[in-house]
Amino acid sequence: MTETLAPERDAKVRESFARQRLMTTFGAEITALSPGHCEITAPILPLARQQHDVGHAGLTFALGDTAAGYAALTLMADGAEVMTAEMKVNLLAPAKGDRLIATGRVVKAGRRLSVVTAEVEAEVAGERRLIAVLQGTMVPV
Repeated sequence: MTETLAPERDAKVRESFARQRLMTTFGAEITALSPGHCEITAPILPLARQQHDVGHAGLTFALGDTAAGYAALTLMADGAEVMTAEMKVNLLAPAKGDRLIATGRVVKAGRRLSVVTAEVEAEVAGERRLIAVLQGTMVPV
């Protein structure tokens, strides 16, 4: 059974996400949120495709980074916001599909640093394929 966030924490994370103009541009939305976990889904819009007509790596990275960051924010102190200190991405396959699903999770939460990971999948006709793995560090600000 998955834990649920306190309503005020859930609202805080969603309000912060709503201020992310890049996520708005990509049509992204939070589709799951719990302590230490965040899932973000976005269509692969024409504006985010590269010359081979698949999702640009920038879209993949942005979704994975954001999902990992909001996973970290769910566990941070009440007055904190979150920023990425560093993030590594392994691109495993082209972002070919209808939409991308980024699932971020906290590996280790700390007061000053949180180690996070994210997986990004491409979905075509309801079937998902892993296309990227990210690992990084988030800091409270």
